[in-house]
Amino acid sequence: MQDIVPKYFYFKRNSYLACMKQKGILRKMHSEQGPVVQYLLPVGTERVDLNACLEKNVSLRYQGEIHCVKCGRSTAKSFAQGYCYPCFTTAPETEDCVLRPELCRAHEGVARDMVYARDHCLIEHVVYLSLTSGLKVGVTRHTQVPTRWIDQGAVRAIVLGRTPDRYTAGLLEVALKDHVPDKTNWRTMLMEEVPGEVDLAGEKKRLAALLPDALKAHVSDDDRITEIRYPVRQYPAKVKSLNLDKDPVIEGRLVGIKGQYLYFDQNRVINIRKYGGYMVEVEWDG
Repeated sequence: MQDIVPKYFYFKRNSYLACMKQKGILRKMHSEQGPVVQYLLPVGTERVDLNACLEKNVSLRYQGEIHCVKCGRSTAKSFAQGYCYPCFTTAPETEDCVLRPELCRAHEGVARDMVYARDHCLIEHVVYLSLTSGLKVGVTRHTQVPTRWIDQGAVRAIVLGRTPDRYTAGLLEVALKDHVPDKTNWRTMLMEEVPGEVDLAGEKKRLAALLPDALKAHVSDDDRITEIRYPVRQYPAKVKSLNLDKDPVIEGRLVGIKGQYLYFDQNRVINIRKYGGYMVEVEWDG
């Protein structure tokens, strides 16, 4: 391997080595809210400052190995964005209530891991409205605000309600699904068109009035709206999704970052979170 002069970038109070070439296991991008979202890409033990890589040539080379993000074992196929099959079926991080909060039973003392559940399910949760590809409703732990909104590519968000646990938050979400989507059209989210003018505070008031009386007590009176700006220099005219399994070498000019997606030139995008656990080599211009 050729010698490389290391460079250093800084993120908050911690410094991260940002070599021009880094090899390791890929994880979801870390983000920090600011005037523009700041992104770090975990590769092995290091974190690459992606904002500093904008407008530079970047390459991702899949090394043909996948390691479970939970136990570290080698696996031929990744489940739920980075888990081997045994962990997918047993880990608390992949329990049904992760995608469907209303299925949570931790409040009844039932969970794959009650210690994990006490820290992740039996704590305050936020039910929110956000603008991604359009207006949507969602649920997240209070500790994940605004990270969850950033991961979904939201441009604006408002807290609709606060609940004492995940299950109750799921009940609010289910009660609203008939009136507002709970999914994001990822292709639309990645385009330049920002969802039309939506009065989030007005939508919150409208939807809160539709809740069953038993759930209205959880509606928040906090009507502050969080605005999120992403480091995107060039939006795609038409989204072309990249796949490391089919094309193990992806390279080009990095023109933006939004949600968990990297934007490359020629209208190409890749969902980094989808490839958690993949062994990759990342290289970029200094």
